[in-house]
Amino acid sequence: MLAVRVVGISKRFGNHVAVDDVSFEVPAGVIYGVLGPNGAGKSTTLRMINDIIAPDSGHVELLGGLRPGPEAAPHVGFLPEERGLYPKMRVLEMIAFMGELRGLTGRDARRRGETWLERLGLAQWRTNKVQDLSKGMQQKVQFAAAMIHEPELIILDEPWSGLDPINADVLRDVVREQQAAGRTVLFSTHLMEQAEQICEHIFIIARGKKVLDGRLADIKRTAAAEGRVALAFEAGADRERAESVLADRTLCVAVRPAATGEHADVEVELAIGAGAQRLLAALVGAAVALRRFEVVTPSLHQIFVERVGRDAAETAVRVPTEAA
Repeated sequence: MLAVRVVGISKRFGNHVAVDDVSFEVPAGVIYGVLGPNGAGKSTTLRMINDIIAPDSGHVELLGGLRPGPEAAPHVGFLPEERGLYPKMRVLEMIAFMGELRGLTGRDARRRGETWLERLGLAQWRTNKVQDLSKGMQQKVQFAAAMIHEPELIILDEPWSGLDPINADVLRDVVREQQAAGRTVLFSTHLMEQAEQICEHIFIIARGKKVLDGRLADIKRTAAAEGRVALAFEAGADRERAESVLADRTLCVAVRPAATGEHADVEVELAIGAGAQRLLAALVGAAVALRRFEVVTPSLHQIFVERVGRDAAETAVRVPTEAA
């Protein structure tokens, strides 16, 4: 069963095309990341999935065919990017209130609220007003409020926003627990490191258009097969001997400094059809001594930058305003 099926949705605000003919599918029971730079259309996409705004064209199906809105709402939990809490309410009352709005009895809502506060490390704040909490703590309260009715589909818009590394780990663990319980988690983020640690499937959007989607493992495997090799030389003389080999454009189309933290001197992009073994043979033939020769699997961040471009800070396209 598909948890989410998005077919050709588009949304325009005035002359700004926020989402442009986007389609993707989220299998049930997975952790799925909607990734993109700020202003790419991530939040607009999630809001259309959750029936907060309607698409101008296209349609969305949830959990095997339910329509977004009243039909699907009892089965969906949503964490918006912006805060949606009542600052004067006490923390437990806030969570329990949201549970009652979802159809729980007051007693059951409070019991579940207590459980969530304990799980998220907020039990000692249960009687404080929401406004007493830090932004990160409020984020966790809002997460509990989204989860209290045990939804089948969990939609989280920038869930790691405002969280320190320790609380980010807590939230990541909770997301994994929800998946282990058979639920589907769909979230947006511009933080590639967070996505790489937790996602099975990804969808990349930039300037309102789909760039890439699929299983993360398959995407990384394909990127590795495109041909990158990390090299570390035994000595400076070996690096000098390697220069003529690396200058051969039938072997290498680019030579770049290795990424920060890598135990390598350079990273080589192979020419189409060259193959790592051919490069290795050429280096050995030139008497180049190597400490490292490794076919590189790029990080999700590297894949993202290459596919989206370093000018990804541009938002979705604007179309000319029609003359009056």
